[in-house]
This record gives sequence, C-alpha cells and structure tokens, in this order.
Amino acid sequence: MTAFAEDVGVRLGGAVRAQRHALGLTLVDVAGRAGLSHPFLSQLERGLARPSMRSLTAIASALGTSAQALMAAAEASVPLVEPVSVVRHDTVSVDSPGGSVRSLVRGARAMLPSEYTGAPASFHDYFQHDGEEFVYVVSGCIEVDVDGVLHTVAAGESVYYAGGVRHRWRGLDGEQVRLVVVQQNA
Repeated sequence: MTAFAEDVGVRLGGAVRAQRHALGLTLVDVAGRAGLSHPFLSQLERGLARPSMRSLTAIASALGTSAQALMAAAEASVPLVEPVSVVRHDTVSVDSPGGSVRSLVRGARAMLPSEYTGAPASFHDYFQHDGEEFVYVVSGCIEVDVDGVLHTVAAGESVYYAGGVRHRWRGLDGEQVRLVVVQQNA
C-alpha cells in the first residue's frame, strides 16, 4: 500500500472510530449491527483494511449516519465551520459495485456530494437512508429502481428521491457510467 493509500485508510478509519466513540459503542456492537466481523472493523479503524461501499454503508447504518457522511468526515482537514471546501483528486475513495465512489466535499455538511465512477451491470441490494438524494448522470445511462418503480436516466439527466425510500441503480448498455450523487446529511 502506498503512503497516500495508507493515509486515506487511516482518515476513513478515524472517522468511523470517532462516530463509534461519540455513540459510546464497542467494536462488537457496531460489527454485529453491520453484519461484519469485529476484527475487520478493528482493522478498518486502524487503516489496515479498506471497506467496499456496501460494507461502509452497513457500518454507517449501524452508526446512524451515511457512508457519504463518513467519507466527508474523513476529509475533514479544516474545522467544520469553514464556509469553503475545496476538494482535489486525492480524496477518500472506496470500491462500489461496478466501480468506485469518492467524496466531493471535506467535513460534515448539510449536503454530501459524491462522484460514482462505474455502476454494476445488474441490480444489487437496495440502499435506504434518511436523507434525500439527487443523482445527476454525467456520462452513460443508468436504470434506477426506486421502491420497485424503474426509471431510465441518461447523460445530462437527473433523478431525485425522498429519504427513506429503497433505491438502487445499474448501468445500461455496457457504457462507462459517471454520476454525481448529492445526499442530504440526515
């Protein structure tokens, strides 16, 4: 692992640990709620393991937050009261089905924008979180399943759904997909 990759892993693990400590939870508590092993969670918190987006989402849910909020918190190099967040290419990135996702903001904010590169070719499990979500398709075409209703969304188009609804997406036509997803920090 490069020094940069180690630093990213340590920052993300630190954000998970800080949220767990703030809630007064043990590693075993969070791992059990997330359906993961506590040794994996321990390694993640120490920067020795990198979660997939699926694992990070499960951990975030167990901690009462979102994966995007944890990623943004990992990028909190400035106090949260700073009004400006400039993000370069070297932000926290995690694997996501069919590609990767990276935070586009530093620090916990009311809105949590992320960039998804790639999408799975078939539907995976649903995501569900309290915050509202807006998805803008930069390139490619996706099919979005929102509570069982399918929507096709192409480059230059967007979709919004309220918090609390089940949703998932997949890429269509084998094209490279790039999305900007903005989630409300609930």
